[in-house]
Amino acid sequence: MNLPAPVEPPPEMNLPVRPPVAPMLAKAVKALPSQDGGLLYEPKWDGFRCIVFRDGDQVYLGSRNERPFTRYFPDLVEAVRRELPGRCVVDGEIVLRRGQILDFDALQQRIHPAASRVRLLAEQTPASFVAFDLLASGDENLMETPFGERRARLVDALSGAGGQVRLTPVTADERRAGEWFEMFEGAGLDGLVVKRADQPYEPDRRVMLKVKHERTADCVVAGYREHKKGPIVGSLLLGLYDDAGVLHHVGVAASFPMQRRAELVEELKPYLMDDLSGHPWASWMAQGDGTTQRMPGAISRWSAGKNLSFIPLRPELVIEVAYDHMEGNRFRHTAQFRRWRTDRTPESCTYAQLEQPVGYNLDDILAR
Repeated sequence: MNLPAPVEPPPEMNLPVRPPVAPMLAKAVKALPSQDGGLLYEPKWDGFRCIVFRDGDQVYLGSRNERPFTRYFPDLVEAVRRELPGRCVVDGEIVLRRGQILDFDALQQRIHPAASRVRLLAEQTPASFVAFDLLASGDENLMETPFGERRARLVDALSGAGGQVRLTPVTADERRAGEWFEMFEGAGLDGLVVKRADQPYEPDRRVMLKVKHERTADCVVAGYREHKKGPIVGSLLLGLYDDAGVLHHVGVAASFPMQRRAELVEELKPYLMDDLSGHPWASWMAQGDGTTQRMPGAISRWSAGKNLSFIPLRPELVIEVAYDHMEGNRFRHTAQFRRWRTDRTPESCTYAQLEQPVGYNLDDILAR
């Protein structure tokens, strides 16, 4: 994620762990690791990773790339002052709730260059912070302390929280973790994180494990974007039809070897469109059409000025992709190409094929 604002230096804080700190990371595994007596399982929250530093009234919200979130979340700054101990460093996730599910789209909107807009969004769509690790408390540096002990200290540290600052649930029960993996997705969580109870905190190292959902869907290929390195395929633009027969842009498939990207250009040539009038996303080439759909060619503050215009194709090709979960009506992350589906018609690629996870109450999750 590229934060658009100029980077201000972190404040001088009288803490044993000072900003910036790169968070400890997780590597993906295909299946939930079996319990060997030393594993702890917790939900994988879908938001912005953030390390909170508090030294009295001074609060600094550090992002994953060590650039500050502080100016974008004045509501969380105040919540930290209300709900966290006076001097501490806490690792967690900034999330935004819409009812009883997480809304990542609305969370993205909170990153805005205009101070007036930041204040308005803080009032209209307040964020929450879900804590899952404690790096420092008072004058103690806890980064070498085993995670099991850090977790117990975190529970004590959050005894005054419960409003905008919440504590993530943890279990050592593999069976229960498997149930969480299936249940919690309906609330917008995207898997589980697995940690060793004896694990010290290791910044910027992939020493945790994460297990995410993977499902497949057949999608229409309605265009592509060129790669940043030249006129080869960077990503395929994917579409699904709704019940009214409207083709929605739902995401991209982008993981191809460089040689394959060049081959795709030739394979897609027969489907190129010179006249956009017949393309289902033609109106998106004009600005301000009032559509509520996500525009595949739009420039946003998240693109850091990149050209996201696309090359339209006749929507006749179908591919099968793997995806982890949906965010509203689109794929939350980049989909993975699996195979061409010459046996499927574009019209058969509808939202109806998608597995709908059972909804789950966020308050119930956080109460565990």
